[in-house]
Amino acid sequence: MAGSRSLSSGLRALQPAAFGVEPTGERMARIRRSPHFRDGVFQNPGGPSRIRPSGSSLDFAKTYFDKDARNRRTPHGAVPLHTTTAADLARPPATGLRLTWLGHSSVLAEIDGQRVLFDPVWGERCSPFAFAGPKRLHPVPLPLTALGPVDVVVISHDHYDHLDMPTIKALAGTDTLFAVPLGVGAHLEHWGVSADRLRELDWHESAKVGGLTLTATPARHFCGRGLRNTQHTLWASWVVAGERHRIFHSGDTGYFEGFRDIGADHGPFDATMIQIGAYSEFWPDIHMTPDQGVRAHLDLQSGDAASGALLPIHWGTFNLAPHAWAEPGEWTKDAAEAAGAAVALPRPGEPFEPTGNLPVDPWWRTACAPVARHWLRARSADADPSAQEDLDLAGDR
Repeated sequence: MAGSRSLSSGLRALQPAAFGVEPTGERMARIRRSPHFRDGVFQNPGGPSRIRPSGSSLDFAKTYFDKDARNRRTPHGAVPLHTTTAADLARPPATGLRLTWLGHSSVLAEIDGQRVLFDPVWGERCSPFAFAGPKRLHPVPLPLTALGPVDVVVISHDHYDHLDMPTIKALAGTDTLFAVPLGVGAHLEHWGVSADRLRELDWHESAKVGGLTLTATPARHFCGRGLRNTQHTLWASWVVAGERHRIFHSGDTGYFEGFRDIGADHGPFDATMIQIGAYSEFWPDIHMTPDQGVRAHLDLQSGDAASGALLPIHWGTFNLAPHAWAEPGEWTKDAAEAAGAAVALPRPGEPFEPTGNLPVDPWWRTACAPVARHWLRARSADADPSAQEDLDLAGDR
């Protein structure tokens, strides 16, 4: 037994620090008391979900490694970024609410005089290794130090494209607070964040940060960083409510009916930040398509398409799924227009005020070939099967 313990200790010592650590002690005891933790793992709303690719491994490999498809999954030119400076961000938003999408799911929200940073990833790769794993498709729009003071960092879950160790270590040297789902605090403490700066929440629990109320709300996803995925850390979407404004960040999630409940309990929202990228028919339970993302936005707004702005997130920065690089942008634009929903399409680094004029230019078109709009074919076929033959999918934008 002693030899086995020594071997286990030795293997842990060889693991990359980016793996983080498993929750233990009182943190693990609190996890076991959670009503969402059963049979040794956290449970998704809406019943069991597939967290591994469905279908055959051969079909997945054919799709993922097809040469033409791989070529479409990255931009062909430089991704147009917006040059934002520290001086730009130092000016208060005129309406009291400003969002700056920094790529993927990273968003700086300035809300009612306070600053919230969601899922900050400044690393070059979303991976535990510096030499392997998905690499950035565009530079970070501005240095982390140029953001200025941040009141609270909000983490949706512990996957590498949402919880980036180098970024957390840099922020650990500031006085910001961290709001995280149950169990995720173990990683942050391991990387130098003191326990008194953590607000670790179960679904439906809230914490006050200055004049803001942060509430962890359900999502349909999973967790895991190391070699063993024990499902001992929670994943969450987040509601942030200030004195005048309310915003929602989806984290990663499949579509589920619970968006309606979140909207009824906490909405309507001035802005929703919704995951619309990295979807696939191989994992339909844990990521949303753009159609589903727009539906989630409408659910959160109690069906009112005229209420609030949708900011698409979780796309454009990393190659994480078989779809074309620009497809999430094109599909979301079409889906929002069809639903009559207001959608913001900022370039990475471009601040905008959701209750003011929204950026709507399809900036990605300068960096890619035309996108085959298969969702229009499906929509047209549903409405009029004969119309499907008339669509020019490759060129009609």
